[in-house]
Amino acid sequence: MTISREQTRQNYNRMSRWYDLFAASEKKFTETGLQILGVKTGEYVLEIGFGTGHSLVMLAQQAGVSGFVTGVELSPGMIEAARKRIQAEDQERSAQMMQGDGTLLPFAHNSFDAVFLSFTLELFSDAEIPVVLKECYRVLKREGRLGLVSLAKRDVLACRLYEWGHEHWPVLLDCRPIELRKNLETGGFRVQAAKVQTMWGLPVEIVLGRPV
Repeated sequence: MTISREQTRQNYNRMSRWYDLFAASEKKFTETGLQILGVKTGEYVLEIGFGTGHSLVMLAQQAGVSGFVTGVELSPGMIEAARKRIQAEDQERSAQMMQGDGTLLPFAHNSFDAVFLSFTLELFSDAEIPVVLKECYRVLKREGRLGLVSLAKRDVLACRLYEWGHEHWPVLLDCRPIELRKNLETGGFRVQAAKVQTMWGLPVEIVLGRPV
């Protein structure tokens, strides 16, 4: 079960002021994803669902002034929080942010060296996930790479309990475990590297994909 796009926007607008406290447990997994993605100086990078901008800042620092990072985010509240962080870290020359939706990216084909999503893909419905991955494929250069961090669907008690909670309280538990690798390969990517870690008993999959 997933909530509507408008519900998601409103939910993250409400959370934007204190989201960093709520999402602190995700930080180490996102940082592992950034390490695996390995952005280099001079690269052009897209992050979808950048939240309050922690990883957006890190990506901008990695890309440097000869590269550039673009962030797409659904929630205006999150964008405002990220804008303040970008300004505080003096990364305005290396990063831009816009409100948008991962199912319809306003960029030309082959625009980016890398695309990154952390705890974002699982917010989309099962029908929308292939659309998002198709858009990632489209905007990536053919030698580009896709970095994904996501709750992973496994037949373990923690997943079953979480999925039950998501079914009953989809606004509170808006993301849910997904079959990340299967979706990635169906979407036209091959898995180049992958790690599985654990957060509160829930498996988290961190994957680097390449367009086939």
